Amino acid sequence: MESLLISSSSSLTTSPIFSSSKHALTPKPQNLTFNSNARLVLLTCAAQQMNSPPSTAAKEKEVKLWGGRFEESVTDAVEKFTESISFDKALYKQDIMGSKAHASMLAKQGLMSDSDRDTIIKGLDEIQRQIEAGEFVWRTDREDVHMNIEAALTDLVGEPAKKLHTARSRNDQVATDFRLWCRDAIDGIISRIKNLQIAMVELALQNEGLIVPGYTHLQRAQPVLLQHLLLAYVEQLERDAGRLLDCRARVNFCPLGACALAGTGLPIDRFMTSDALGFTAPMRNSIDAVSDRDFVLELLSANSITAVHLSRLGEEWVLWASEEFGFLTPSDKVSTGSSIMPQKKNPDPMELVRGKSARVIGDLVSLLVLCKGLPHAYNRDLQEDKEPVFDSVKAIVGMLEVSAEFAQNVSFNRERIQKALPAGHLDATTLADYLVKKGIPFRTSHDIVGRSVALCVSRNCELQDLSLDELNSLNPIFDKDVYEYLGVENSIKKFRSYGSTGSECVAGQLDYWMDKLSISRER
Repeated sequence: MESLLISSSSSLTTSPIFSSSKHALTPKPQNLTFNSNARLVLLTCAAQQMNSPPSTAAKEKEVKLWGGRFEESVTDAVEKFTESISFDKALYKQDIMGSKAHASMLAKQGLMSDSDRDTIIKGLDEIQRQIEAGEFVWRTDREDVHMNIEAALTDLVGEPAKKLHTARSRNDQVATDFRLWCRDAIDGIISRIKNLQIAMVELALQNEGLIVPGYTHLQRAQPVLLQHLLLAYVEQLERDAGRLLDCRARVNFCPLGACALAGTGLPIDRFMTSDALGFTAPMRNSIDAVSDRDFVLELLSANSITAVHLSRLGEEWVLWASEEFGFLTPSDKVSTGSSIMPQKKNPDPMELVRGKSARVIGDLVSLLVLCKGLPHAYNRDLQEDKEPVFDSVKAIVGMLEVSAEFAQNVSFNRERIQKALPAGHLDATTLADYLVKKGIPFRTSHDIVGRSVALCVSRNCELQDLSLDELNSLNPIFDKDVYEYLGVENSIKKFRSYGSTGSECVAGQLDYWMDKLSISRER
């Protein structure tokens, strides 16, 4: 089987992207049973089925499951335009899982017999087997994943299948499926965020003590430890994971049983199905349950912020890999060449990380515009919510995976960086701090150091090259101990505030992340 979300790493292209949450198939005492083949592996479909269009093999159009009040069939153009099976079949596992929970609840509530429940569950297991074996025929005339599975179940087991849709609408059904999908998608993304964090911390460990220019406005500002810079991205990624965890908590409420919008007069137990599917609780308001897509917007928003962080990392590393910087060299494993220029070695993976951020942001904008004008409750417009989410998750998974791969296959050019360090008067702020410690107000210190830099520019030298007499000509408070503050190495030693780039501070940050991510120095 091949994953719907193809991994950026060739070694992962046949692996399922997401595994089930620990709650998804927990046995319940209310006769809710799942066979051993029903383990939830999100987003996975047989390659043959996922890469081929749905079949229109039926010679005659069958009557729609909703067709009782209609005298004519829809036209081929309408059927083609309104189908969603070409993409929402990715939800087949969630749909089958929800149907099993629903059937078990109906049996417990006396709305179907135990025998019918068992027949339905056995039939659903067979349909899942057929799908994963590439034997199931997806039909566009059956519109979507829900109708395809229900109609196939009716073909397979007959009358009992007609009871499955009792106290259920496709409105609450698709909302339930989609929440299950997003819940496990979030788990998969968080796992990949952690992998990238580990790669960045390990890269920091490999470059202990390496000082690089720190930039503001893309102009040289102050010296920083490379480890400090790499850990800044680790911090951003931690916030990304936190946003997704917050989102997951709001995703994890169950719409099933809300029906079309108003609930039902039948004696269903929504708490039973919610618990069986690993949700926190049923959604309180049935109108909100079927119309809410906040959870989708929140997921795409979190993905977009993550994409922006990864794009910034990509931009920095693409710049650093250029001849103009020369700070970073990617290995051949993560580089590409030119079709015409034999000498080229391009950091293409990180360029594409930067580029793919645009589509992730675009997916969010698409959903925001889609939702902005919808009245309560469900509207068919919401069929269009699936593809942007599938695309966003696929893109962010690939971006995270290839960024981790890149981080594991780069080296920093110490000699080139050290040669570049003297330029830019990176120790100027440290010199101002020296004057503050001597009792001079900071604004006065700023002016004195500014004039010192101007003197260096006129003489084409660095601050540490100025003699004590030259410094005293600017202010007599300078003493010979000033040279303990000049030069990037001395400057780094003087940083001591919490979170700063000082050696001891950075060492503490590294220890924190190594403990949090369970990284050993022997790795």
